[in-house]
Amino acid sequence: MSKTEEAVTTLTELGLTEYESRCFVAPTRLSSGTAKEVSQVSDVPRSRVYDTIERLGRKGLVDVQQSEPREYRAVPTEAACRRLKEDYDSRIDAAENALSQVEEPESSDDEGMWSINQSEQVVDRIVTFLEAAEKSVYLLIATDEVLDRRILEGLQSAAERGVHVLVEVPTEDVANRVRDAVPGAVVVVAGDLQSSEPVYSEWPGQLLMVDRSSVVAAGRKESDLPDVVNETAVWTYGHDHGFAVWTRKLLEQRRAARAESGEKTDDTDEVES
Repeated sequence: MSKTEEAVTTLTELGLTEYESRCFVAPTRLSSGTAKEVSQVSDVPRSRVYDTIERLGRKGLVDVQQSEPREYRAVPTEAACRRLKEDYDSRIDAAENALSQVEEPESSDDEGMWSINQSEQVVDRIVTFLEAAEKSVYLLIATDEVLDRRILEGLQSAAERGVHVLVEVPTEDVANRVRDAVPGAVVVVAGDLQSSEPVYSEWPGQLLMVDRSSVVAAGRKESDLPDVVNETAVWTYGHDHGFAVWTRKLLEQRRAARAESGEKTDDTDEVES
């Protein structure tokens, strides 16, 4: 693809029609030109150049010289990009405003379980649940490979709001990292997290429960790329969803077993209340 065609394609993706894109690029290449010259360079029919240039003029992308014949000149690239960005941002704002006024159906995401197939989306979901936490957060981390900066910030923000935050980690090094980032959390080193086994080539990554209802269970796969972790997850909002019920039960049993063994967890009852 030539640079000219690449520019036309990019402008079209930003919201211009193909004729508008071609008629804008043409005078950029010519410095300035008549309708005939713009037509020859842009491959836009001459009969369509006039109305197309007129639209570009209304958008502030083309200057028109009132001569005979008229000549057209594209505005400087920096100014054009600024105006395109302003127009694009305006469309995004309009779409956001319109969507916010659309009535949502009565059914909610409380129903069912959802899957995520990208690491960034896993982090997004965890952070979303942490931001909504009101009483308790219980997070198990099987490896520091999945410990994202935004998750640590979300944990600290929850702790600062008075939410009880309990984090289990596999090693003392990971514990120190979490304690430094989240001084308001109770951090427990659980050696059994180091001995997790793969299931269908996936290893445990992290397990989150917020307010004893919202759950994110994430696993990780080895990647062919260096320092890249492929993380997938399933999640649910539902307090009464079977997955959440079983996760809550298993985590409570896990904490009870640790308490019986004499391990200190601090404020255990707050997470179970």
